[in-house]
Amino acid sequence: MATITVTDLEVFYRVGVPDEERAQPQRLLLTIEMTADFTAAARSDSIADTVDYFTVSQRLLKFGEGRSWKLIEKLASDLAEVVLAEFQPAAVTIEVKKFPIPQARVVSVRLSRSPAR
Repeated sequence: MATITVTDLEVFYRVGVPDEERAQPQRLLLTIEMTADFTAAARSDSIADTVDYFTVSQRLLKFGEGRSWKLIEKLASDLAEVVLAEFQPAAVTIEVKKFPIPQARVVSVRLSRSPAR
């Protein structure tokens, strides 16, 4: 198994507990780690044999359109589910970074999921 990582993908989603925090999309950074067997891709040099990280990134850039979340925990879970369902890695780890506390550089949630079998 190997891992493809997209680090700090900048997205703008509506997330926050108070209504006023969700009124406008805010900047978040997503890190997506996708585990898969890349043996076939290494042999073929074909994007068809791997997880297309560009397509994953494009999907997640648009994922927040028309949606909102109160908790970044729920957002991370929803992101993991869409990556698993649509791109079928063996496992995915999602980290969501948010910047709500001026005295802290970042607040983040990180979770890992594998497909239900």
